[in-house]
Amino acid sequence: MNMIKPIAAAALLVFPVAALAQARDCRVPAVLPRPVLDRPDAGEKRDVPIGGYTLALSWSPEYCRTRQNSNADRFQCGGGAQRFGFTLHGLWPDGRGQQWPQYCRPAALLPDKVVRANLCAMPSVQLQQHEYAKHGTCMNLAPDEYFRLSTGLYGRLRYPDMNALSRQPTLSARKLAEALAAANGGMDPAAFKIVTNRRGWLEEVRLCLNTALKPQRCRASAQGARANETVRIWRGGR
Repeated sequence: MNMIKPIAAAALLVFPVAALAQARDCRVPAVLPRPVLDRPDAGEKRDVPIGGYTLALSWSPEYCRTRQNSNADRFQCGGGAQRFGFTLHGLWPDGRGQQWPQYCRPAALLPDKVVRANLCAMPSVQLQQHEYAKHGTCMNLAPDEYFRLSTGLYGRLRYPDMNALSRQPTLSARKLAEALAAANGGMDPAAFKIVTNRRGWLEEVRLCLNTALKPQRCRASAQGARANETVRIWRGGR
């Protein structure tokens, strides 16, 4: 019996009903590139029990900082003005130990209808293909179900004033996690992991979830900045 579907429906009720849209003026082009199949390299296929989940959100201004002229990232990063704030990187099943499941079974090319329905949340055709192939196939969900669950969790998150936070010279990973938690009804800040690049700029926010898809404290081994580490937030040139 597939338990992820009733669990997912209940989990969506945990998050705030109202959501702050993270895509400004997002219009899906009439013609989109087709994805290519995403297959594991030797040794990458791994089917192990699921012990929880990670909802990964990318900070688009930082991602697009050096990709404004990239054809592959034209929809997300082209056109000058930054249209996206946080975008959905993916919903990842975690393992019970140090390994996690991935590429559990072959994935066909995503239907165009699925790609279009999710492009304003995950604005990369090939990333959608990759995320379903690597992670969605391990959750016993069809592509439309995987993305409905992923975007449902993503869409119900609220976000603090990132512009104001970006102007704080001593913003720490702990303070950013606390701001995210406060924006989401007093959620435990320990459920958020802040990921920065080598220069200390914000790359991602990761929300740790239990097997019922409810927020939980992240494991000590989860990737992320140290609590007292300074975080800088790129605003897209503004």
